[in-house]
Amino acid sequence: MTTPTGTTASVARTLTLIDKDAARGSSCSPDLTRGPWAFDAGLPAYGPGASQDDAVPADAPVQGRIPEEYQRASDEELHARISAARQTLGERVVVLGHFYQRDEVVQHADVVGDSFQLARASHGRPEAEAIVFCGVHFMAETADLLSTPDQAVILPNLAAGCSMADMADLDSVEDAWEQLEAVYGTEPDDDGRVPLLPVTYMNSSAALKGFVGEHGGIVCTSSNASAVLEWAFERAQRVLFFPDQHLGRNTGRARGIPLEQMPTWNPRLPLGGNSEDALRDAKVLLWHGFCSVHRRFTVAQIEQARAEHPDVQVIVHPECPLPVVEAADSSGSTDFIVKAIQAAPAGSTFAIGTEINLVQRLAAQHPEHTIFCLDPVICPCSTMYRIHPGYLAWVLEELVAGRVVNRITVPASVADPARTALERMLAVAPKQSAAQSAGAGS
Repeated sequence: MTTPTGTTASVARTLTLIDKDAARGSSCSPDLTRGPWAFDAGLPAYGPGASQDDAVPADAPVQGRIPEEYQRASDEELHARISAARQTLGERVVVLGHFYQRDEVVQHADVVGDSFQLARASHGRPEAEAIVFCGVHFMAETADLLSTPDQAVILPNLAAGCSMADMADLDSVEDAWEQLEAVYGTEPDDDGRVPLLPVTYMNSSAALKGFVGEHGGIVCTSSNASAVLEWAFERAQRVLFFPDQHLGRNTGRARGIPLEQMPTWNPRLPLGGNSEDALRDAKVLLWHGFCSVHRRFTVAQIEQARAEHPDVQVIVHPECPLPVVEAADSSGSTDFIVKAIQAAPAGSTFAIGTEINLVQRLAAQHPEHTIFCLDPVICPCSTMYRIHPGYLAWVLEELVAGRVVNRITVPASVADPARTALERMLAVAPKQSAAQSAGAGS
């Protein structure tokens, strides 16, 4: 198992490692060493990386080729052009960067954070004319919902989607809701709690956030999922949680809900593949979705890390499967992981179960620790990878020229209820789960 401490956080190192692993039969495609523009033409595709084998919707956005000058430019030239455009634009633009972005992009961000933090940031920058969101499509949609009507939200690469978000579509969720209403009815109990309330993870389309808002539900992030479930159970007897089954299961488990009361809903099967009795006993119905990055982490990887580093602290993201979360010392959002490493005494050893760009950056920022990724294959998020400095330079220089490209807009019919669901989310402060505060499985 590699321990990339004291190294640059450049994505180039990650791609070199992937290329070497691929030569030995790695499951992560060596196509990652090519520029993401190589995959921008033609049919929708997630591209190489952890989601490379996931099914992509036929109507998923396609970027199209950016001008060749941005494809040919060196890292140094792109850095200089981005910096110059930022200086020219000044406070007219704010750049938001997700933790999973490559370091060459993150260094130009005004705010770096997880989805919850960036949602708040897009809500609190009304002075900017444009928000350039270096993340994925659902995040840019959320920024559009929370920004002012006059602000333009720009996604540097339209093909930066999310396979997890695509695993739950509006038609399938509406169909599930109709089936569940037929089982549960719609009348509240003696305490005024409705039979069912929808909760969608931030990693979902604006259309699903709109559905949630229309049905009295709420959005959650990995930071506030436990507090959101508490909010939901004050209002409902049960929760339909989508699209990530693992975050829902891990959060429910930390709250003491038995696994038998958290059945999985398979949208391809009648009643989601469950009996009516099982549905009546359920507390949390878990949509059959997952993150292809976090699904790669295993208990065997944790056991190997402990064998090689007896003093290791294992921290994983709650999108990992339940056995992985239970075998780890703690679990939490990307921000939780960052803060845990920042607070640790010098000389600590960490095995981290989350996206490689963040792990590699933390290793470079904290040479006083030994920090490595649990997954030795090092297969990054396919869609976060699609944001490259070339695209950032392109959209910024277009703004300098007075042109807005790749603007993300949510129709008003969807935006109003979706905004309601997001505002409920923003009002629910994150709380530490039992796994975060005491350590899961430790």
